[in-house]
Amino acid sequence: MKDKGKLVIWPAYIDQTKSRSRGRIISRKNAIKEPHLNEIKEAARQLGLSPEIEPEKAYPKTWWEISGRVLVDDKGPKSVIAKQIASSIKRMRGQESPART
Repeated sequence: MKDKGKLVIWPAYIDQTKSRSRGRIISRKNAIKEPHLNEIKEAARQLGLSPEIEPEKAYPKTWWEISGRVLVDDKGPKSVIAKQIASSIKRMRGQESPART
């Protein structure tokens, strides 16, 4: 298996707009709205998790939507890593210019 030693992080795992039954694995207050693959990749890179993007993949629960996924180094429980990635994206978004409304 080529994914050995890697965890799969789907955008749905940290998406605040998704319910738990739709794939979110962290609490809504820790989640972020509509995460993008590049944000997940950058957050994982900052955390030292050697991310690899697979943009053509579809989350199994929503197989008709091509959302992509990010493979990261397996350095702990998936929920903990997902929470760290989400908080890192929150910090990155906080540094953006306030022009977004």
